[in-house]
Amino acid sequence: MKSSLLAPCALALVLGGCAGKGEVVEGGISAVRSACPTVGVAAGTGDVTLFDPATSQDENAVDVVANMTNVRGTCNDAGDQITTTVTFDVLARRTRTDGARDVTLPYYIAVVRGGNQVTAKRVGQVAVHFDAGQARAQTRGEATSYVNRAAATLSDDVRRELTKKRKAGEEDAATDPLSRPEIRQAVLSATFEALVGFQLTNDQLKYNAQR
Repeated sequence: MKSSLLAPCALALVLGGCAGKGEVVEGGISAVRSACPTVGVAAGTGDVTLFDPATSQDENAVDVVANMTNVRGTCNDAGDQITTTVTFDVLARRTRTDGARDVTLPYYIAVVRGGNQVTAKRVGQVAVHFDAGQARAQTRGEATSYVNRAAATLSDDVRRELTKKRKAGEEDAATDPLSRPEIRQAVLSATFEALVGFQLTNDQLKYNAQR
C-alpha cells in the first residue's frame, strides 16, 4: 500500500466517518474528544480482482472479485495503550463454479496519524471457501491496532483553548480555534485512524484506480 492512498480523513475513508460524537471537529467544538482511532477502509483498497491468467486485466479473464464491507471497531482505551479490534466481512464471487475452491486474500491494517502518516502496518490473510457449484461466498476477518495513549491525548493547554467558553462580543468569540495553525496541528497530531484494506500489488492498485 502506498502512502499516497492514505489521503486526509475526509477523502481516505470509504467506511466510517472522520468524527464521532464527543470529538473536536472542524467548524465546531465539543468538550470531550475520544482517544480511540476512527475505523474505516482506505480508499482504493476495499476490493480486489483476480484474473486468470494473472497477467491479464481483460474483463473476460476475471476470476474472483472480493469486497471488504461491514467494518466495525471495538476500542479498549482503559490503559496506556489503546487497542482497537477491527472486524470486517469479505464478500466474494467467482466466474467458474465447477468445483470446490479456497481463495486466500492478503489484507492489512494500518495506523495513520494526522490523516497521512502511516505509523504502523500489519499484514494478514483471510480465506474464502467456495463449495462446488457456488458462485458466491462470504467470510469474516479480524485485525488489531495499537496506539499509545499519550500520543492520542491533547495537551491541557490545547484542550483548554478548544473548550473554553466564549462570550458574544469578545474578540475571539467568532474565531474557530482550529483556524490557528498550532491548534490545528496539535489536533491532527493526536488524531489516529485504524484503516483496513486488501494488500494489493501495484497492478491491482492501478486497476482499481483506473476503473
